[in-house]
This record gives sequence, C-alpha cells and structure tokens, in this order.
Amino acid sequence: MSEAAPNFEGLLRQALAPVEPPEDLAQRLESALRSLTELAAGELEAWELSAMRDPRNWVRPAAALVVGGTAGVALVLLRARRRIR
Repeated sequence: MSEAAPNFEGLLRQALAPVEPPEDLAQRLESALRSLTELAAGELEAWELSAMRDPRNWVRPAAALVVGGTAGVALVLLRARRRIR
C-alpha cells in the first residue's frame, strides 16, 4: 500500500499538469462569437412586428436577443482583454 502512494501522486501530477491552449484559439473564438452575433442580428432583422401579437412567435426573437447579447458581450470582453495584454 505504501508503494501505491508515490505512484498515485505521480499520476495526479501528470493528470493535473497545465495545458497550453492552441495559438489560434482567440481568433477562432472571436470568429465564432462574431458569427453568432451576426446570425442573431439577421434573425432580429427578419422579425415582423405584426406577427408579435401571438405569444407563440416570441420565442425566436427572444432567443436571438439572448444569444446575440451574450455573444456581443463576450466579444467585447475578449477584445478588451486582448488590448490589455
């Protein structure tokens, strides 16, 4: 049992070693956030105000607002963090 402890600690060190992210991760993330924001804006542009009388039609614009707003805020934070560095 005492021999298993050093092996266990070595396995933990190996498993918990830091991993460097890929070089292009920031560009890929920014591209994905930008495309989500553009898709949400396109969905909101196609929204017809006259169709909003029926509450069943509220789901898509509400989802577009949430997704677009979240992606937009994340994009702003990502760019601000890049400027700080």
